Amino acid sequence: MSDLATYLRRIPFLAGAASSAATAQRLAGLTNLNFLVESNGERFVVRVPGAGTAEYVNRQAECVAARAASDAGVNAPVVFFDPHDGLMVTRFVEHAVTMNADLFTDLGAVARAGRAFHKLHTTSKLFATEFRLFPMIDEYKSLLASKAAALPAGYDELQVSASATRVALERTPAPLVPSHCDPLCENFLDTGELMVLIDYEYAGNNDPMWDLGDLSVEGGFTAEQDRTLMHSYFGHEPPAAQVGRMVAYKAMCDLLWTLWGAIQHVNANPADDFWGYAVNRFERCRTLMSSAEYAVHIANIA
Repeated sequence: MSDLATYLRRIPFLAGAASSAATAQRLAGLTNLNFLVESNGERFVVRVPGAGTAEYVNRQAECVAARAASDAGVNAPVVFFDPHDGLMVTRFVEHAVTMNADLFTDLGAVARAGRAFHKLHTTSKLFATEFRLFPMIDEYKSLLASKAAALPAGYDELQVSASATRVALERTPAPLVPSHCDPLCENFLDTGELMVLIDYEYAGNNDPMWDLGDLSVEGGFTAEQDRTLMHSYFGHEPPAAQVGRMVAYKAMCDLLWTLWGAIQHVNANPADDFWGYAVNRFERCRTLMSSAEYAVHIANIA
C-alpha cells in the first residue's frame, strides 16, 4: 500500500489519508488498481492506473467522458482526475452491488440498465473521441494479414453476411451519441433503484444501439432480456429498425472481439487462451448471423 500513499499525496483532499493508506481496502479490477479509501467520514474509490495502460488508453479522452457521464448522473461522481496518467477518484456508490451475468437475470436490473443507457445517450455532453467500429475491424484484419495469422474456420464464408450487415448499417448511419462502448456486466453498479455505469476507458461517441447490443452479448441475454432492455430504453415498444441495429451490433461485437482475440493469440499473449476466446466469440457470431431472424433484422434496418 506504500505506492497508494504516494498517489494519495497528489490528491489535495485525500493527502491526509496517506498515512493510513495501509488500511485501504483493495477492490476488484482487471487492469487498474482500485482502493476504497475513507477520509473525514466520506468514502472514495481511488483508481490507480495499471502499468502499461497508457499504451492503449487515451486518458485525456477518458477524463472528458468520465466527467461528462458523472455530470449526467450516470457514472459514479468524479471528484478528481489527472488526465496525464489517469489517477482518478470517485465517490463510493453506497448500497450497490457489482453486476454479473447471473444478476442480470433479474429483469428489473435489465430495465435499470436500459434507463441508464438512455440517460447517458440523451443527457451527457458529447465525448472527445468517436468509436469507429468498421475502421477498427479493417485495421485488425490488416494487422492479422500482415502476420499471416489464422482465423477461425469458416470466417471467410461468414464475411459475406458481415459485409451485408456493414452495408445496412452504413447506408443508414445513426447520429452519434456519448456511449460507454465497453459495457461489461461488471461495469454496472446496482443499488436496486439506480444503475450506475462506471469505467469510461473505451468510451466515445457512437451509434447508441452499440451499447445495448454489447451488453446483451456480454450478459448472454435471452430474447426476454433483450425485449426488456429495449423497451426500458425507449420507454415504449422499440422501432423495428432500432431492434435490427441492436441485433446487428450483437454480431459485430463478437466479430470485432474475434479478431482482437486472434491478434492476442498470434502475439503469444500468455495471459489467457486467446485462440479459444476468439473461436468462442466467432461461433456465437456465426450462430446469430446464420439464423433466419437475423436476415429479417438486417432488412428492417433500411
